[in-house]
Amino acid sequence: MTLEICYQDDYLIAVNKPCNVLVHRSYMARNMDAEATLLDLLEAQLTQKLYPLHRLDRKTSGVLLLAKKRHEVAVFQSLFVQNKIQKTYHAIVRGHAPESGVIDSPVKGRDANAYKEACTVYKKLKEITLPIPVHPYQNARYSLLELKPTTGRLHQLRIHLNKISHPIVGDPKYGDRFHNRMFASNFKTPQLFLHALSLEFIHPITKGLVVVKASFPSHYTILHNLFKWS
Repeated sequence: MTLEICYQDDYLIAVNKPCNVLVHRSYMARNMDAEATLLDLLEAQLTQKLYPLHRLDRKTSGVLLLAKKRHEVAVFQSLFVQNKIQKTYHAIVRGHAPESGVIDSPVKGRDANAYKEACTVYKKLKEITLPIPVHPYQNARYSLLELKPTTGRLHQLRIHLNKISHPIVGDPKYGDRFHNRMFASNFKTPQLFLHALSLEFIHPITKGLVVVKASFPSHYTILHNLFKWS
């Protein structure tokens, strides 16, 4: 598998992480020792060691930023900690969502015990009604949303969209199993429809503006074409 390099300079590299690829091994990813991670694939492709600055869920695709030198990790991670990176995602969700809104609701942290504040700003880009029955309705309705999280909690976007009754299609944990099954059987797209489209920030070393974008994976392209969403 050849990974798409979205951006590169003397300090950073940004890659388009494919859906269903782990960033790195962890105790949470059981029985995955034989599976190639994103770091494994990158090291083989670029023959250099890289250091991820943030994380994306296994099933989420899109922009992932990595440092080239270990001693520079902290200066770039501070951008995420201080919310100085504007993150933009696209998601396909169940139902016709409101035109725009803010979801300001705490979610559990990585220790799964304490709740932490979390905020997501969203805007509806497209919507569609399909003459396909999905329990318990005769028609199926979907929206394409632009999401801008202002915090970076574990599963934040997936949890927030479920909380407003517009779960992301293909989400095995927080989604709607009836709609997930319909997409898998009718469109052959069982993947999670959450894509990290872009990152925008002021480079802490060069002081220049950096805008990184990742192209959509094939399961998005299939539905964009099918639904005539340009």
